[in-house]
Amino acid sequence: MNAATDLLRQSAATMAGAVRAGNVSAGALAQASFARIEATDDRVNAFTARTQQRALQRAAALDAQLAAGGEAAQALRALPLLGVPFAVKNLFDIEGLPTLAGSKIEQDSPPARLDAVLVQRLEAAGAVLVGALNMDEYAYGFTTENSHVGPARNPHDLTRIAGGSSGGSGAAVAAGQVPLTLGSDTNGSIRVPASLCGVFGLKPTFGRLPRTGSYPFVSSLDHLGPFARSARDLALAYDAMQGPETGPVRDPGCLQRAVEPVAPLLAKNTSGLRIGVLGGYFRARATPQALAAVDRVAAALGAAETVELPMVQAGRAAAFLITNSEGAALHLQDLRTRPQDFEPLSRDRFLAGTLIPAAWTVRAQRVRRLYAESVARVFERYDVLLAPATPCAATPIGAEHFEIGGQRLPVRPNMGVLTQPISCIGLPVCAVPVWGSEERRSPLPIGVQVIAAPWREDLVLRVAAALEAAGVAHAPVAEPGARA
Repeated sequence: MNAATDLLRQSAATMAGAVRAGNVSAGALAQASFARIEATDDRVNAFTARTQQRALQRAAALDAQLAAGGEAAQALRALPLLGVPFAVKNLFDIEGLPTLAGSKIEQDSPPARLDAVLVQRLEAAGAVLVGALNMDEYAYGFTTENSHVGPARNPHDLTRIAGGSSGGSGAAVAAGQVPLTLGSDTNGSIRVPASLCGVFGLKPTFGRLPRTGSYPFVSSLDHLGPFARSARDLALAYDAMQGPETGPVRDPGCLQRAVEPVAPLLAKNTSGLRIGVLGGYFRARATPQALAAVDRVAAALGAAETVELPMVQAGRAAAFLITNSEGAALHLQDLRTRPQDFEPLSRDRFLAGTLIPAAWTVRAQRVRRLYAESVARVFERYDVLLAPATPCAATPIGAEHFEIGGQRLPVRPNMGVLTQPISCIGLPVCAVPVWGSEERRSPLPIGVQVIAAPWREDLVLRVAAALEAAGVAHAPVAEPGARA
């Protein structure tokens, strides 16, 4: 068990390599993951369900097949995530469990009959599912202060938020409970927790990965993607989840594109890339620590040019309207009949969304299209853009406001002020974790968004890998409780 415990702090790629070589069993890794969850989650509160029996049975089956040898064992050894424990935000379907989406209302729903497509694909790549993770109710939030099950806590400082809405997904990776998780990102819900918890997070291009078997928030904006402690692990998970759907039920928003593996490209030199640093809107809404993180990344990449995105404030306003309107429409019946069972913070926003005139939403979609077209012209001049992922580091749990540039702003809507304009138009982004600046190290991490044009996940992951290799971005395992 000691070898497995030590490996749990390493990358998913390292774990899979150890199982492949026979240095550790898949069963021992699963047991080490559950032991770590048991030892830490009463403080972190990342998990809402543990699939222990399922995980141990699957791991035992993998170990038995490997031990049997032959062609089947040889095929297993080729799997990129062989024996790697992972967990998913509880809006992903897990066979036999109700899909909660962070709510009380969905506890009454029947158990899922099948796993979500992305869960199936990770398991087909050899991974082992160990549980479901805490989140903001119906994915409407940036803090994961869930009143039904309690807040997900930042493993680097348990008094602070983990971010949201995929807070449990970021916290579980940061706490060393699992090396890989899945989350969703509508307005920033992968990049915000990645930033605040100090891990890597990938929001792929809108329509790249199928959402079949996940509970929607805003179908015209929802993305799914992975969290990990290394860029390579993100790439391995992303590659395993790519590809068109073949089943009878398919995500109509997923564009049927051929698989384009990115893991083999991570070692490519980034020196020829045209990299710009987003200014204006993105610098005016960030604290000195967030700006220092971007500047450090830019210096490491040799990026000196400042770029202004056109229509960025209009794009964010459009995203706000679309989110509020579509999200409310999905829950209209429950708002009428069970308002008392909603999280109070999300109920008020959903109720406000029911009052938005349809004409406003239609106009917002038009603005969104114009904004996307204007940003596409920026990518004729640049391959990659850099921006802070969050305006500040993690705020205390329960905090209602933070201050930026002399302005006092509400935390819940504004923790995503820098991510929302990017996801609004579906661009691929990797959030990379940075710990302060060279001059003044912060005890808390903050993320930098590495942004590219649609379908260029290879570029954002190549840049993330280069920053990791240079020591600029890294994701250490936290010891929850050390600073509580």
